[in-house]
Amino acid sequence: MFFRNTVFFSLPEIRALDAERLESALAAHALKPVGALAMQSRGFVPPLGGEGAFLQRSGHCVWLSLGGEDRILPSAVVQREWQAKIAKLEEAKGHPLGKRARSQLKQETLDDLMPRAFVKPSRTNALIDFEVGFIAVDTASVKAAEAVVSKLREALGSFPALPLQAAQPPRAVLGQCLLGDGLPADWFLGEECELVDPAEKGAIVKCLRHDLASEEVLAHLQAGKQVSRLAIVADGHVSCVLGDDLVLRKLKLLEGAVDGIENGNTESLEDELMARFTLFSAELGRFHARFAQLFGLQGGLAKAA
Repeated sequence: MFFRNTVFFSLPEIRALDAERLESALAAHALKPVGALAMQSRGFVPPLGGEGAFLQRSGHCVWLSLGGEDRILPSAVVQREWQAKIAKLEEAKGHPLGKRARSQLKQETLDDLMPRAFVKPSRTNALIDFEVGFIAVDTASVKAAEAVVSKLREALGSFPALPLQAAQPPRAVLGQCLLGDGLPADWFLGEECELVDPAEKGAIVKCLRHDLASEEVLAHLQAGKQVSRLAIVADGHVSCVLGDDLVLRKLKLLEGAVDGIENGNTESLEDELMARFTLFSAELGRFHARFAQLFGLQGGLAKAA
């Protein structure tokens, strides 16, 4: 269980959150099958699947999963069926249908098609660190991460998760890092960055598999462009792309971090998943302490600095 992206929220009142109460709340708001006339359903599912617990624990961290079911109903299919119904009814009546009748017919078309639509399952993992006070959600979409937090708030009645607040503009911090200033010890530049012209509809320069210390890249900074994304390698254990929205993208544990799991003996898939969760939660904790320090984050994450 390794995240591929991460959106952080700080939990300033983490001490008031009880793991037992959290697990009961998740079970009470479990995922239900999407209804015949509903487009989607959201609810919590056991992280290890099956009929297992809704919360998995390792040390001071817990793992939870928000499940989803979405009906796939392409608009082109709806439009085709709707127009066919309109044409058939207009021919029977001998005159064009009014706006109200057409609208009613469209709803009837949706009601007819939805029970036959395919259902696409989904799952979003999240990790809560009770010691530091944060929740990390495995997504690159802030909107999707907020949906997980919102569902937790619904289940618990109150869940004060706050977006990260940086002491300095993130683009300024990323720019300093690209220039070689401000990177934490044992952190190094990767081979990817994105630079943007701050002017409206300004130019965007993307560098992939590129030497970021080259004069070509630095010339864009000197021309006034700002760094919106920057790849880094942390301690030889973690690589990711830091964004000016404080989202971690392309998150990956490197060989130095995963050697222990690959050489270990696990008796079952569940054991292997829990071993991965234990490793990942520890590495994410080490990473975000420096991440919080780099950006001067306020709230729960700042305590790790």
